[in-house]
Amino acid sequence: MKVRYDDEVDAAYIQLSSKRPKGAVEIKEGVVVHVANKDEIVGIEILNASERFPIKNLHRLQFVSY
Repeated sequence: MKVRYDDEVDAAYIQLSSKRPKGAVEIKEGVVVHVANKDEIVGIEILNASERFPIKNLHRLQFVSY
């Protein structure tokens, strides 16, 4: 997984797979899920990211196992 933030356009992208997206679905205004074949989620794009969550949290990812 890779996380990118572009401060010029205030967009965050969470890359979940190395597969190329074949399409995208906007699930809420400014939140786009990128999909490959068979609706496999390969990435999540968040526009106006700094208005939705503290950007500094991107640098402190924490993985929790349930």
